[in-house]
Amino acid sequence: MTVPDWLAARHGGLVKGTNERSLLVTLNGNPMWRLDVAPSKGKYTCAVLQTNSGKRLDEGKEYPTREAAFAGGLEELRAKLGW
Repeated sequence: MTVPDWLAARHGGLVKGTNERSLLVTLNGNPMWRLDVAPSKGKYTCAVLQTNSGKRLDEGKEYPTREAAFAGGLEELRAKLGW
């Protein structure tokens, strides 16, 4: 997955998680948020979690594919952060 411009501008990046369902969002090389994609009612959801507290930041939206769920999770994170 390509790093979005809004994240790259803040020295952020994306790192594969421990399995194909997770992705770490980093700032200055430090993992700050984790995106976890899971099946839901024939679609997918993306949980956006702060790595230091486990606080969930997403709204539980559903997406048609796993890739769309990762992209949607990143967009939900961007919106939540106001970036």
